[in-house]
Parts: sequence; structure tokens; C-alpha cells
Amino acid sequence: MRAVSILRFGDPDGMRIVDVPDPVPAAGQVSVRTEAIGVAGVDAVIRRGTVAGAGFAEGLIPGSEVAGTVTAIGDGVDSSWLGRRVWAFTGLGGGYVEQAIARIEDVVALPAALSSVDAVTLGGAGPVAHFAFAAAHLSAGETVLVRGAAGSIGIAGVELAVRAGADAVAVTTSSPERGKRLRALGATHVLDRDGAGEGPAEFDVILDVVGGSGLPAFIGRLAPNGRLVAVGIVGGQPPADFGTAILSAFRRSIWFGRSPSTASKAAVAVATVSGWATQVPSKPSAASRSLSARAAASARSLASGSVRLGICAAIPPIAKIPRPWQVRTRSSVYARMNGTVIFTSARSGRTASGRSRRTLI
Repeated sequence: MRAVSILRFGDPDGMRIVDVPDPVPAAGQVSVRTEAIGVAGVDAVIRRGTVAGAGFAEGLIPGSEVAGTVTAIGDGVDSSWLGRRVWAFTGLGGGYVEQAIARIEDVVALPAALSSVDAVTLGGAGPVAHFAFAAAHLSAGETVLVRGAAGSIGIAGVELAVRAGADAVAVTTSSPERGKRLRALGATHVLDRDGAGEGPAEFDVILDVVGGSGLPAFIGRLAPNGRLVAVGIVGGQPPADFGTAILSAFRRSIWFGRSPSTASKAAVAVATVSGWATQVPSKPSAASRSLSARAAASARSLASGSVRLGICAAIPPIAKIPRPWQVRTRSSVYARMNGTVIFTSARSGRTASGRSRRTLI
């Protein structure tokens, strides 16, 4: 079968179409003939070599989510899965293929009304944004900043914050065009990448998809009892001394949480495809629909922002979906790659109920 491999870390030109053996599902696994493959920011981080030190090597086949039809099953998998359309989480690689392998517990059946493209654009981003806000205990009336809001996680974050009743939803983005689109989705203030522009000076909750050298400055914009949830490093690793920004305010504390496990991602995906959530799709490019020889062009389009892969999810209020600490099964690999770090500020000397003393499991 054909697959896309990262032969050289760096720009998308280092990706190539390669021929690899057809996979055979092991016990508890299924093989999925892909109809759509998710192209996400984490794929770009891996492709650039940003996290090479975490065990990612050249030659990796990237991609973490696919949608398609189950064509083979391993021992222990119910035969009723054969021929079913599904969304599947493949881990932190193995998705850019014609036939993908996934554990059966990471597979969700798709209803006929939900296209494969819609499934992959919502499947990963929606749960990450949801559990970030759940971990931050976002409440109605609070102010929210989504840093790096033009990607799929950021778009989901904007809509979820609006749905949760946030008093203000500010975003950082790189262009007026993106800002205009985000306003249409509910953003109340549009700031530039550095956070400059008209809007609140401080925020109760910051959802940070970017990381990078600018992270310390945004930690400084937390309101008393504010929480910053870092779910991505698309802008690179934060500086080694970014912790000094946390200590710059009196009695500021730190929380360490996790992004959703594969089990909890699947649970939210089930709710989504069952009608708990409503998709508001942007127009996907042809490159996002299938594996093709234009894989490098697809990656370049993602990096430039010309491909809008994010499908916006209008999910019911945060409190109605299971909190992350209610989900006992964890994927340690996914957690290491997508670790959620929560910074809390308590400069007022108050402890927000249910926040600063909550221990996540």
C-alpha cells in the first residue's frame, strides 16, 4: 500500500510517498481503509523535528486520526465491525496510509449522515479543546483568550468558550482575514500574535496552542485565580526559564494536568457523532480528503493557513460532558506528547472553589 513518510525533518519537501506492506491487525485491532486522513498541527510539529528528542525518528509515518471502512479485524474483535464506517485514533503516527491500524477501543462507528472529512476534522480537535476547558474549570461569565485560534483546536476552543457562556472570548491570530472568520464564530476581540490590540488586559482562562518564546508574556496576563492551559507547541518549545514568569506574581501556583486520553477522546467522539454536537464545517481542501501525491503540498498549505481543516463544534455545556478525572484509562504516549500544563494565579489571595486544590488523576 502507499503511505506518506517523513524521510527528512524540516519543511514539507522532506515527505515522500512510499510503498509499505499491507498491515495485518493484531489481537484487539482493526484495519481501516482510509477515506479521509486528519492533518493537524501536531503532525507539523513532528514533521519539523521539534520533538525528535521524544523518540520520533526520520522515516516515521505521521498522522493520528483517520476515517474509513473496517476491512479486517484481529482476534478478539467482534465480527460486526467488518464493513462499518468508523473514525479511528492511530496514536502519534501511522495515519497517512491507505490502510490504517487502530485498537478497537480507539474506534468509533460513524452514522451515515457524517462524512469522513467531517469526522477527522472534528474528531481530534474537539476533545482536546473540551478537556482543556474542563481542566481549567471554565465558568460562565469568565474571560477567555485562545492563543493561536485559527487552527482546528483553536476554532473548537472559540466555539466551546462561547457555548460555555464566557463573558469575553479573545483570540490571537496572524491576519485580519482569520480574525474576521473567528469573529463570525463568536470571538469578541481579535489580537495580534503578541496579544496586542483592543481587549481585556487580563484573562481568567487562556487556552494556549502556540507555546514558544511568547508563552511567559501570556502567563503574565492571567487574572487573579487565572488558569493557563497549554495544549500545543506549534510555535516551538517554551524557553527553559519560562517558570520565572510563574513566580513573578505573589502566591501563584502551578497545576499539571493531561490532555484527553484516547479513551476520553473516543467518548466525546461518540457523543459528537450521535448528535450531541453540531458540526459547522469550513470548506475542506481536496488535499485533506485522501492520501495522494500532493502530501507535501497539503502540509505546506496547512502551515501557511490556506487550508481550513478545522470543523467547529458546538458541544453542550462543559459540565454535561465527563470531566477528565472521571476517565480512568490513560494513554501515556499521548499524554507525554500532548501534556496539558495548567498555570494558576492567586494574586488576590483567594482560592477559587474547586480550582486550586483540585487534584487531577
